[in-house]
Amino acid sequence: MTARPRRPRVLLSVATSVDGYIDTAGPERLLLSGEEDFDRVDAERAGCDAILVGAGTLRRDDPRLLVRSAERRAARLAAGLPEHPAKVVLTTSGDLDPAARFFTTGPAECLVYCPGRAVPGAAARLEDAATVVDAGDPLDPVRVLADLAGRGVRRLMVEGGGGMHTLFLTAGLVDEIQLVVAPFFVGDPDAPRFVGPGTFPHGPGNRMTPVETRLVGDCVLIRWLTRPPAHTGDHV
Repeated sequence: MTARPRRPRVLLSVATSVDGYIDTAGPERLLLSGEEDFDRVDAERAGCDAILVGAGTLRRDDPRLLVRSAERRAARLAAGLPEHPAKVVLTTSGDLDPAARFFTTGPAECLVYCPGRAVPGAAARLEDAATVVDAGDPLDPVRVLADLAGRGVRRLMVEGGGGMHTLFLTAGLVDEIQLVVAPFFVGDPDAPRFVGPGTFPHGPGNRMTPVETRLVGDCVLIRWLTRPPAHTGDHV
């Protein structure tokens, strides 16, 4: 039997409206949840080795992807971990702004994964702001996870956007989904959704396992495992 490639445990974290949207189609970012959920997400970040977003999210939201709580940062340092998890972005073009907060805020390691053809341009553009890694052509999430595992990443948090959710879910590479549902509708067919079209290994007839449901402020958190808890042979 061929051994499974070792990879991190992958947590997919997302907040949506009741009708499954993660933002509006307008220029202003839609804040779906509130401070209680932001603090919960901060705790999840503090428990991860790396946080991943797509290039679209980096350009639209300009995220810092840092642990906000000083106590959690101190606890990471006390445990011999970096103050912040590594920051990871996937891009097909490599066209990223080195002045983005992703690259300029906090002491976290920054990793950029892109197809081999885009590596030289991305490396020249970003210079010392990030490590640029060949992720195959087309970009291969299995290769990304294998490289992250080799860098010591044991738990990866995928924070979006919809393209990244779809990529990892359709590849069967997500172990846990943390879905926060906000109590309102967006109703705009042009707005981005939680996931796009695709063939999902955990689709109809292949049910996930719910492990937690609770209120977080005025939102509802639902946690699902996409595979049995004992299925850990492909994790580092």
